[in-house]
Parts: sequence; structure tokens; C-alpha cells
Amino acid sequence: MDLDPSEMSKVVNRLKRAQGQLAAVVRMLEEGQDCEPVVTQLSAVSKALDRAGFAIIASGMKQCLSDPDNVDTLDVDKLQKLFLSLA
Repeated sequence: MDLDPSEMSKVVNRLKRAQGQLAAVVRMLEEGQDCEPVVTQLSAVSKALDRAGFAIIASGMKQCLSDPDNVDTLDVDKLQKLFLSLA
């Protein structure tokens, strides 16, 4: 299944922002900054990655459900495992 390119461009942008935030976390640790701002940035990275993952799964589900030929092959157990892997 191919993912919707317009939706994936938003996901790519979110991942690029997360990449920058993660680089900031590494830099902060290397500079010996205090715990609180490091954890705050790390939390932001984590949320951005989770949202990207959910957006990818949601886009795939939307595509499967909008195509009648794919509804029969929609594997609920597999989708459930994907969602739980992000929890």
C-alpha cells in the first residue's frame, strides 16, 4: 500500500523538526545543561515521533478503508499491534 504523498510531506516535516530537537538534546547533554530543559526537549521529541507514527498508521488505514478492494484484506490484528507499538 502506498501512503498519500501530501499527508506524508507533513509527517516528514514533523520528523525533521524532531530530528532538530533531538540534536538539541544531544548538544545540551554534551554542554552539561540542567536536567529539566533536557527532559523537556526529550519529551517534545518523543511526542513528535509518536504523532508521526500515528499519522502514518492513520493514513494507511484511511487508504485501506477508502478502497473497497482493501477492506477485505484489512488486518485488524496487525493494525492493533502497530498502534500498541507506539503506546
